[in-house]
Amino acid sequence: MTDKFFDIDGGILLWLQEHLRNGFLTPVIKGITYLGDHGIIMITACLLLLIIPKTRKLGIMCSISLAMTFLMNNLILKNLVARTRPYEVVEGLSCLVGKQHDYSFPSGHSGAAFAVASVIYSQTPKKVGIPVVILALLIALSRLYVGVHYPSDVLAGIITGCLYGFIAVKLYKAAAKKLTPKDESFEEDTDEESEDYK
Repeated sequence: MTDKFFDIDGGILLWLQEHLRNGFLTPVIKGITYLGDHGIIMITACLLLLIIPKTRKLGIMCSISLAMTFLMNNLILKNLVARTRPYEVVEGLSCLVGKQHDYSFPSGHSGAAFAVASVIYSQTPKKVGIPVVILALLIALSRLYVGVHYPSDVLAGIITGCLYGFIAVKLYKAAAKKLTPKDESFEEDTDEESEDYK
């Protein structure tokens, strides 16, 4: 059963390589995947949100979710599962980017992108949240196209990233409520923040 699962996982990558890779898409997809390298775009987004007073609370929540992703996915799960990169074991699969220096499961790019995107989606109007989620999805799918992750790696990254985003929001709101138990200003401020995006 396990072998069959891994055959399907690798087979999807071979199908993508054979049917979707082309001279036009490849540089575009590689550019998208580079956006997620080292969490650069997510870290930049967090810093920008933290700098701007009206979005500082959102920035704190995004930063918490990103920190959780790095700790749980990159430092713990990757080394615990220790899954080999697909291009090293799937016969005929080529890697379109440089050799990766960590393990495959879960996808760090996907986890980080969806950790931040899930917070932004849940805390801002849809006209802001939806484009951010689309960008996160493109980053996640790009990891399949370039051959550095299995589909299950990416799916795990998306699920865990959304989970960390949800937890980050709950933690922040619980902490804020505990610090000001009789003050309703936090909830009001959150609503005002959403209005700023309209």
